[in-house]
Amino acid sequence: VSTQSTGKTSDHARLPAELKHINKQWYQRRVREFQTFQHYFKRINLRMASSPIESVVVHPLVLLSVVDHYNRIDKVSSQKRVVGCLLGSLRKGVLDVSNSFAVPFDEDDKDSDVYFLDHDYLETMYSMFKKVNAKEKIVGWYHTGPKLHPNDIKINEIFKNYCSDSVLVIIDAKPKDLGLPTDAYISVDEIHDDGTPTTRTFDHVRSEIGAEEAEEVGVEHLLRDIKDTTVGSLSQHLSTLVSALKSLHSKLDDISVYLGQVTEGTLPVNHPIIYQLQDVFNLLPNLNIPELMDAFTVKTNDQNLVMYTASIIRAVIALHSLINNKTSNRAAEKDGVKKIEVEKEDKEEKEKDTSKEDSNKKDVKSS
Repeated sequence: VSTQSTGKTSDHARLPAELKHINKQWYQRRVREFQTFQHYFKRINLRMASSPIESVVVHPLVLLSVVDHYNRIDKVSSQKRVVGCLLGSLRKGVLDVSNSFAVPFDEDDKDSDVYFLDHDYLETMYSMFKKVNAKEKIVGWYHTGPKLHPNDIKINEIFKNYCSDSVLVIIDAKPKDLGLPTDAYISVDEIHDDGTPTTRTFDHVRSEIGAEEAEEVGVEHLLRDIKDTTVGSLSQHLSTLVSALKSLHSKLDDISVYLGQVTEGTLPVNHPIIYQLQDVFNLLPNLNIPELMDAFTVKTNDQNLVMYTASIIRAVIALHSLINNKTSNRAAEKDGVKKIEVEKEDKEEKEKDTSKEDSNKKDVKSS
């Protein structure tokens, strides 16, 4: 843009001079944020273009077969993890993992590049499963981790020969913490800011446990031997709530540790994680509203009143049954005493009759 004849510069001419007065740290921080957002959205767009999988649903049959596979191998060898193939179908972005089978696998603990996966066994087993149910196709693979291994990318590339959108599901056969024992991953291309070639890495996918009605019936039947029949349904419900609260507490501890490390500068700021945490906090209700506090108080008092009334009724019923038991015992004792007296009288009468008969017989003989 040319300057005017009066000697005044235009906005474009003044812009570099104004940028010199901007705080250098603020400018660098904004540049880093822009690069972070650019890298994040590139990765999201690449993932959306490469894989339509939004979530993974694992059925209980898969969990049972994986645990059985791990226990069988653990008894006969020192192998730390087992590997198998996942079967299922993809419906509207939801990957439904309904079945699985084990695959012979071995690896060197010291060298991650040395491993063995039996391709022939995998193809033979899949052909037999396909004859039983043609709808179930290879959707990925699993291992018992419990974490990602360096050679998982190479193994995932092998399974991509059978499924273009191969999914890795890590199933912890011996979970130490409360929560879901499954973690799902898909492989994506990681773009580097320095211009180096892209590399393959894993991106986490949301996973959950789901079952159909027939599977729920079968699982309940299998859990009958595990559940304690002497424990009531109320205590089981309370134990489930306690375990859920413990799991929530552990997740909140992880969030607190992460935020503490970010504020201390040991970890860089990850804006997508911060935005998700902000969404979680926005969903929390505002408990400082007096009407809401009154509603919670009234609801709690109503529940406590019902529990107090039920405990009183239960105590009255217990006392009533105790009194009935005592009265019935007393009546039984009286009846028993009367029976004993009647038996004694009958016995005495019989003895008298027998004595009279003996005396009569003696009199007859003497005469």
